[in-house]
Amino acid sequence: MRADLVPDDLWERVAPLLPPPPERRPRHPGRLRVPDRAALAGIMYVLRTGVAWRDVPAETLGCSGVTAWRRLRDWTEAGVWPRLHTALLTELRRADLLDLDDCAVDGSHVRALKGGITSAPRPSTVPAPAPSTT
Repeated sequence: MRADLVPDDLWERVAPLLPPPPERRPRHPGRLRVPDRAALAGIMYVLRTGVAWRDVPAETLGCSGVTAWRRLRDWTEAGVWPRLHTALLTELRRADLLDLDDCAVDGSHVRALKGGITSAPRPSTVPAPAPSTT
């Protein structure tokens, strides 16, 4: 695994937030689980390079792209990323390194469920043309 993808200080912050691994079946345990740190390295590799999940170099990272994607999905469902975000913000506040005087909030990623404000008429409210009398 490439150590520069998951440095020790990042791993120390992320590891306590990860859900426990599922128990292995005693009779048919299957393959050994890829370590969480290797899966995080696969996720970081995709984020840094922008490659497709299928192009993750499993030999270098110790984790295939499919496994990294599945772990990302599982950790997202477990709420790891919002908890990490909260923990990092708390750490920055304690160190007095968080300055919110110069911040911007962008809500462009939020859907306008009721259509939002627009000056153009909506297609469903445009009246139908009158029938021709000729």
